[in-house]
Amino acid sequence: MATSTTTAPAGKGPAGHSPDKGPARRRGALLHRLDLKGAPYAFVAPFFVVFAAFSFYPLLYTSWISLHDVELATLDVMQWVAFDNYVELWGDSRFWNALQNTITIGVISTVPQLLMALGLAHLLNYRMRASLFFRVASLVPYATSVAAAALVFTMLFERDFGMINWALGTVGIDHLDWEGGKWPAQIAISTIVIWRWTGYNALLYLAAMQAIPADRYEAASLDGASRWKQFTHVTVPGIRSTIVFTIVLSTIGATQLFGEPLIFGQGPNGITGGADNQYQTLGLLLYEEGWKNYQMGRSATVAWAMFLLLVLVSLVQRLVKRLRSGTS
Repeated sequence: MATSTTTAPAGKGPAGHSPDKGPARRRGALLHRLDLKGAPYAFVAPFFVVFAAFSFYPLLYTSWISLHDVELATLDVMQWVAFDNYVELWGDSRFWNALQNTITIGVISTVPQLLMALGLAHLLNYRMRASLFFRVASLVPYATSVAAAALVFTMLFERDFGMINWALGTVGIDHLDWEGGKWPAQIAISTIVIWRWTGYNALLYLAAMQAIPADRYEAASLDGASRWKQFTHVTVPGIRSTIVFTIVLSTIGATQLFGEPLIFGQGPNGITGGADNQYQTLGLLLYEEGWKNYQMGRSATVAWAMFLLLVLVSLVQRLVKRLRSGTS
């Protein structure tokens, strides 16, 4: 008697059922979850690796050096002094002089710079011919190296043959010793900073202004608001966050000011900030302690003092913001 045999279709089990795909499904689901949850971390990991290698580790190592007495020539030989460097820095008149100079130069350079940038951005926001040219031209000072800018302005502020003193002489004002005096030197250095950074901040303001909806200006115009009132009641409140951002950037830049006063001194006086330290900033004091006096422990202490100063400014800014939001 003939017997019939049935063969299962390809890809089927002996009873016609699909093979067990449970492990494959689980692997696929696991890979999918890893892709969804792990991909963002993989994308941001390079930044944190670079930050840890070139920012976080130097910050920790600098704090460790600041607790030791160590010289530049023998960095591997350290003597533990705990907080003695900070105590000496607190009683050092040069530190307080550099801190005062840093604050005054920062104020003199930041306030006019941001006000001029705000006005320039307001003008560039209007429709005008060759607007792209003027926007690109405003970035030229920022693209210029600090060395070139400082050298040019040093010649302009030269005491005997500088163009600034020549212009002052035409109106009957005696020549000023821009480098020898405290306030003239700080004004001259602030001028370099203003020239370099005004255009950069103006473009930041311009980008924020162009993001303001046009219907706000139309509504203000229908209410009879003048151009000035539109600027003060629509434009400025609309870019408030950008203004705060530029203030923070300018504060950080003023605290780290180094290249302009160094080149303005034209030699050894650049490191000390003049013969009487009349324009020595915290950055110059850090350089003097580490690379002129070879005291890396004290230099690291100055660096941490600068960092703590920025932290203090940030806390004050947050406190003021909370107080303003609480009263409004």
